[in-house]
Amino acid sequence: MWLFVAVLAGLYLLRRWHRERQRVPDLANKYVLITGCDSGFGSLLARQLDARGLRVLAACLTEPGAARLRAAASPRLQTLVLDVTSSESIAAAAAWVEGCVGDRGLWGLVNNAGIAVPAAPNEWLRKEDFVRVLNVNLVGLVEVTLSLLPLVRRARGRVVNVASVLGRLSLFGGGYCPSKYGVEAFSDSLRRELRDFGVQVSIIEPGCFRTPLVESEAARASVALHNNNFLRLLSTANSNLSLVTSAMEHALTAEHPRTRYTCGLDAKLYYIPLSYMPSSWTDRLLHSSALKPSGSA
Repeated sequence: MWLFVAVLAGLYLLRRWHRERQRVPDLANKYVLITGCDSGFGSLLARQLDARGLRVLAACLTEPGAARLRAAASPRLQTLVLDVTSSESIAAAAAWVEGCVGDRGLWGLVNNAGIAVPAAPNEWLRKEDFVRVLNVNLVGLVEVTLSLLPLVRRARGRVVNVASVLGRLSLFGGGYCPSKYGVEAFSDSLRRELRDFGVQVSIIEPGCFRTPLVESEAARASVALHNNNFLRLLSTANSNLSLVTSAMEHALTAEHPRTRYTCGLDAKLYYIPLSYMPSSWTDRLLHSSALKPSGSA
């Protein structure tokens, strides 16, 4: 009996390994737009896909960020300045992208732009503090997606939305965790709607990685916390950003992309399993860890 189960499990894993190694053909003629390319995941992914020969359209918030990226990439890579909180900026970007891709459409849209602060106990914050984060991480993502969806559908392409392990398990107050829960919900509904059009939607769920977003904003955000959950998250931060960008690349280039990509051992071994536990267990574990002094093991 157990031998039969082991053989079935082995065949399943072998089939999955084979499917995940299959790649989409003609990548050199496929366009991918990535938001939030000034630094971090977006910048690394843009350079990574550019090296693979894809036609990368990298959206940066600032012109200096765009200039740095152009200097580090091949002439194939094109940049644009995009503020995902501005409808006018998004409309202009959509028109520019359509002019670039033409009849072939947009193969990939990677919604990567995001911010983390203000983050603090909810009672300390105002509505405007939540709106600031939600406008970038969720509302901006939705508007960019809706504006470019006709081009993605034309190419029967891919939408890759960057959520977070904190879209499964909320660790601190402010707009960041609600925004990532919203990205999960929007992505799920979008995936089911677009399935019959040949468009595939994937969600990236990183744990904590040492990006400029974390390095520059987390210290200021963590000062305002009652407990050490945010600091505890930072203590597990991973500096290997390629774990996330490789998942993004697979979602864009694999013949059979996954629905969700969980990135980082902290996410896979702690936060995601914790999110499936009974709420009373999760609350107790998080509360007990938060009570420890920040310097304790």
